[in-house]
Amino acid sequence: MRIKQTIGNKELWQWEKTLFLTSRMAPLGCYEKVFRWVEEFDKWQCAVCFNTSELEEEVLKALLVCQVPTVLVVTGKFRNTYNVQIEQARKENRLLVLVLQREESDGKGFEARLRNQWTLGQVQHIVCGYINPNGSIFGLLLGHNNVTHLLDNTDLKAAEPIEKPYRWTVAEHKRLLRMYYEDMGIHAIHKAIDRPYSTVYLRIKSLTMNDKVLKGREFEDHVLELLGVANNDKLTLKEWRGDKSLPGIYPEGNSNPDLVLEYNGKPFAIECKWRSHMPEDLSKELLPPARATLFARFAKEHQMPVFILLGIGGLPCDPDELYIMSDFKAPVPDIIQPEHLLENLAKLISTLNKKERDTRPLIELYPNAYSPWSMEDDKLLEKLFETGKSVSELEKVFGRNSGGIKSRLRKLNLI
Repeated sequence: MRIKQTIGNKELWQWEKTLFLTSRMAPLGCYEKVFRWVEEFDKWQCAVCFNTSELEEEVLKALLVCQVPTVLVVTGKFRNTYNVQIEQARKENRLLVLVLQREESDGKGFEARLRNQWTLGQVQHIVCGYINPNGSIFGLLLGHNNVTHLLDNTDLKAAEPIEKPYRWTVAEHKRLLRMYYEDMGIHAIHKAIDRPYSTVYLRIKSLTMNDKVLKGREFEDHVLELLGVANNDKLTLKEWRGDKSLPGIYPEGNSNPDLVLEYNGKPFAIECKWRSHMPEDLSKELLPPARATLFARFAKEHQMPVFILLGIGGLPCDPDELYIMSDFKAPVPDIIQPEHLLENLAKLISTLNKKERDTRPLIELYPNAYSPWSMEDDKLLEKLFETGKSVSELEKVFGRNSGGIKSRLRKLNLI
């Protein structure tokens, strides 16, 4: 490894340095001792850390909040340019970012291991949080005499203090979110709110949304705005299901469509999907067969059609293209104009009501709807289409709906 770039106070690299090391999957039980070490750190020395795991990220934030001179070592590219605490530490000359790059002579191997190996040779002291005895870091430490371990197995088994019996207040939530978005980290929040690390950690997870969930919510908001729910007496929003969960616990309702509405007394459901580009295989990337089956079951049990509203490109709140999928397989050939969304949905609902397709799952109507096309199927489809068979006739032959037939014909460049 070699130093590709330095950002910040280069003089810190000449200080006496202590490297913080931890395995990637560090349990919450080790947080208390690790943060106690941060608070007691000698500020006449310099702390060295990485930022590739949850605990490393939290230790970095705690070091910066406690104003400890710090060297952050990254590989490839420095990405945390807009972190509030990093920006402040750089202004106050108490942060150095070292960007490392693999040398050709390093050969093959994980960059993280090469980075760890290189950094171990540059520091005077090594302090370890949780080290997995079966992990790569355990082997790297063999032969080093300057290593201090902050905890052992008994520390991990020790119970955290019992949580306060009262519920979180609005003021606590505001304080937690303010500190979270100021990149102050779990240690600072724990001290300010006086709750166990595990409690703070879970509360942060429940109150903040990852980027994927946030984009999904933005598109749902956009869809409801396009439908004009607030200003249309004929249209009623019956249910709006959020993707809420606790670690490892997901409510059954998450498998149902996002929105349930009623237009002129006729109920229907919408699953909202936004993607930056059109997926190559909608059945795999957008709505896998298992999920499609759940939606078909939902449609049968609740006696209503389920539509997939697909936004492509642009932003979740303003996509470039809009499609309606009514067969869980392929979008309609033409892009839907946003201002005509409700009009198009109403036409589809009317059509489906006439065919009574909203009361029967597609798997019953078209037994091969979710099955992959074989080479033999493709050859037969091409032969029958060229002999003049209509799409409705092809539906019966292949046990697939019109959308699936047309989609395959387009894929084979036959239409």
